Amino acid sequence: MIKMLTAARAAKPSVAALTTEQKNNALYKMANALERNCQKILDANKIDCDNARGKISDVMIDRLMLNADRIKGMADGIRDVAKLPDPVGHTLKEYIRQDGLKITRVSVPVGVIAIIYESRPNVTSDAAALALKSGNVCVLRGGKEAFNSACAIVNALREGLHEANVTEDAINLVTDTTRESATGLMKANGYVDMLIPRGGAGLINACINNATVPCIQTGTGICHIYVEKTANLDMAVSIINNAKTSRPSVCNAAEVLLVDDDIKEKILPIIYSKLVVERKTGGQIPVELRLDDSAAKVIDGTMAGDADFDTEFLDYILAVKCVSGVAEAVEHISAHSTGHSEAIISKDEDAIAKFTAMVDSSAVYVNASTRFTDGGEFGLGCEMGISTQKLHARGPMGLEELTTYKYVIIGEGHTR
Repeated sequence: MIKMLTAARAAKPSVAALTTEQKNNALYKMANALERNCQKILDANKIDCDNARGKISDVMIDRLMLNADRIKGMADGIRDVAKLPDPVGHTLKEYIRQDGLKITRVSVPVGVIAIIYESRPNVTSDAAALALKSGNVCVLRGGKEAFNSACAIVNALREGLHEANVTEDAINLVTDTTRESATGLMKANGYVDMLIPRGGAGLINACINNATVPCIQTGTGICHIYVEKTANLDMAVSIINNAKTSRPSVCNAAEVLLVDDDIKEKILPIIYSKLVVERKTGGQIPVELRLDDSAAKVIDGTMAGDADFDTEFLDYILAVKCVSGVAEAVEHISAHSTGHSEAIISKDEDAIAKFTAMVDSSAVYVNASTRFTDGGEFGLGCEMGISTQKLHARGPMGLEELTTYKYVIIGEGHTR
């Protein structure tokens, strides 16, 4: 891996010096190469899916699986990044001292960005596109479940770079999927300028606890929806259904539902009908509702255990708790949230103001699904991850979050 990291580090200056036109040209050629190699990628992905069946859940298989439409979506995502403004080379601040010394703060690439991720093949193309557009070199280390898919995708992307006369070392794939390679990236001081983990709690905690290179905390998503007593019930049920069932395996899916005591008798039976009865009748996987004592007196479900309000299920499971009002909802979220995304469904402006002011997460929603916490949905193009920390980056990480800045100082023989 050191040989690859050395090549990545050597590519930093030339990639950082690419013009906007050169980067966009390369991105369009990368997108075309993905579509041109669609069948090769699908063949590789089939191997990964066949190997994974029986070892991971059907929901996780869905995250792993590619089809022609998804590959086209990946290519279109790259093209969308090409259309975004270049985040590099902007004057962020400028001033001239009394003695004429000119000081300018300019946005610049971070350098070599390493991304450790699990079984989502689209992360490979998303990360590569964002890194290149922001003038960075990327080192990709995917999980073993998606290794063949990642290889095929990276080969196509590097083919596009070659056609654009951009060094292929701008995009690198670690071929060793053991823990040793992940640990190696965590400790690659002098080679890696920023490490971004994308995956479950185990991966993220391993990076936070072991990395000696700068590491972005992309937290797990224990996302909450609080239905306040003045909520429009039809709206609330629609939002809950979307946030839980549209794609339960992603980090912005709802995992915990908080319901105001004053409306539990009205809304919980409707939620049960929508998420359990209707789905079962329609041949869909019903949502398992894990209920606290209060909710269990109103509807049927599984009694919630102590861990259920601290679990990112990534499945058709929803923990349900009844609360006395906004204060208790915020208190619960503060104790159990991972700082990702929370929502309030309400018509009460005071309740909404308290919730949005007091909830300390990277994205706080009012009368909308948590499923919008996504780089594309926020207008950032595809994303590098969702940062749940507060330093450098927070929320969906797009192009701007992959830059830093430096000072350029211009004088005329100035001495101090």
